[in-house]
Formats: sequence, C-alpha cells, structure tokens
Amino acid sequence: MRKLWQRVCMSALIVGSSILVHAWADPIVIKFSHVVADTTPKGQGALLFKQLAEERLPGEVQVEVYPNSSLYGDGQEMDALLVGDVHILAPSLAKFEHFQKKIQLFDLPFLFDDMAAVDRFQQSDAGKSLLTSMEDKGITGLGYWHNGLKQLSANKALKTPRDARGLKFRVQNSAVLDEQFKALRANPRKMAFSEMYQGLQTGVVNGAENPYTNIYSQKIHEVQDYITESNHGVLDYMLITNTDFWNGLPEHVRDTLTDIIAEVTVEVNNQANALNERDKQSILDAGTTEIIYLTPEERDAWRKAVQPVWEKFQGQVGADLIEAALQANNPDTE
Repeated sequence: MRKLWQRVCMSALIVGSSILVHAWADPIVIKFSHVVADTTPKGQGALLFKQLAEERLPGEVQVEVYPNSSLYGDGQEMDALLVGDVHILAPSLAKFEHFQKKIQLFDLPFLFDDMAAVDRFQQSDAGKSLLTSMEDKGITGLGYWHNGLKQLSANKALKTPRDARGLKFRVQNSAVLDEQFKALRANPRKMAFSEMYQGLQTGVVNGAENPYTNIYSQKIHEVQDYITESNHGVLDYMLITNTDFWNGLPEHVRDTLTDIIAEVTVEVNNQANALNERDKQSILDAGTTEIIYLTPEERDAWRKAVQPVWEKFQGQVGADLIEAALQANNPDTE
C-alpha cells in the first residue's frame, strides 16, 4: 500500500509539473486596446511597448495592439479590462471618476501652468498615490502618459469667455468637464472620441477641446474654423492593467514589463511635446483653421470664469491634492 501511494504521489507530481510547463509553454498574450491613432503619443507608446516586450521576453510574451477603437471604444474598454477581455489600457484621466473621485483633479481647468508642472505633480508622492488608489476595484495604475495640453476649437472665434456662450461642446464623460463648460454658459455634450469628427461635421456639436495631436489625427481642423490656444487643461492618460492579471504573471515577466513601462513612459512623455508641435504646424500648413493666441490678460479672464469649478469639486478631490498641484507650478518644488 505504501509503495502504491508513493507511485500515485509521483504520478500526480509529474502530471502537475506537465500542466505547469504547458501553462507557460505558449506566449502570454497581452491585449493593449486604445481609441486613438498610431501616430499619437499614446499610439506610439503602445507600439514601443509591444516592440520592447517581445524583444526582451521572446517566446514568453505576445502583445496585440488595437488602435482607433478597433477592439473596444470609449464606452466599453473599462468593462473589458475588468472582466479580463483586454489587459492594458491607457484611458484619459477623465475616465476614472467612477472609480476614484480624486483623479478628477486632472480635469480642473487652468490648474497647471504647463506640462513641466504636470510632470512635477505626477512624479510627487501625491501623484504616485493615485496610481495605486483603485486596486481594491481591480485596477492597477502603471504610469502616466502625456498627450498634451488642450486647446479649444469651434466654428466661431473664441477670444473671451463670453464667446463660448450657447455653443455645444463635445466632452468626455466627466462631471468636471461638464461643469467647466456650464461655467462658460456653454452646453456640454458627452460623445465618444470615435464619434467626434462626425458630430462636429454634422453640427450635433459646435466645438471641442483637444491637444493638437488629437485635432490633427482626427482631422478636427477640417471641420472647425478656429482653434484657441488656451492650454486650459491636461489630456493625459493613466496606463492601467487588470490587477489580478498583473499579479498573476510570473515574477520575472512582471519585473521585465515594469522596467519596459518605465522606459516607454519616459519616451512617450519626451515625444508628446514634439508631436504636438509637429501637428500644430501641420494644421497651420493646411490653412483650413485659424489659430488664436491669447494674451496673458485674456487667458486670466478665462481662468477666472471657470474658477468656481475648483470650489465645486474640492470636497471630492481634496484640498490637499489641489494644493499639491498648485505647488507643482513652482519649479522650486523639484
């Protein structure tokens, strides 16, 4: 009986080992879905992540990139991540209000003076704490990717806050952005990114807010007569993964991917400004749209008009986080 039991145990060990080997014999497929073009900062970052992951983990990891809402659109991608149908997303920071109210900080208009201030905040303890603030909901933040500062576009010249009154602006699904346009006495209209061009073309909406890379890649400049260089808000992304999927990866795979993500993040953020400047020039060269440049006094008037939005969301975001973001406007905080 003892010998029989030993043979049973040995057989079980061999079978278990075979199953374990088989489980990782095929590459781990990582589906990376996003809603923008390959030529944008996010699109370039996704492709670089794929390249480095497959180079450094040959035969172990296979990354599938799905751009332009080709797998899931704005309204479906978060649900797909939570059920494991995709593994990595980089949604705009406006998409997280239902999971973590504090992340609404990034939608507050005219909070950051420039992208250097955004960088300082995101690299601070306060900024890093937001990456891990949704793990109880199954979402792990891996880093922040820049797209750039947002500009206003419309079919009329927007020089003063009064010029925005009555216009219908496409917005992301964000309570803060809703209030931003209501503060200007404009009408926000929630609309998926993939539907924005048609919405502007047909007049369902009259205006939008986007960085130059999104304006150019989505051909928004072809259906909008004016762009106001307002730099009024940041459109950044949080690179996220399904927490259970990430924690279930072999340790060496997870460690390698973590290093790759850190590398790619630096590259994406370094390139974002250059890509925005390139696409801004392409818009100017196209000659279809006039770019309006605000004086410091004009920009201050816009900032004052939307200031009540900060007060409205201070309780949800936290006065401490808003103060940390304002402190990041000072280069001496580095």
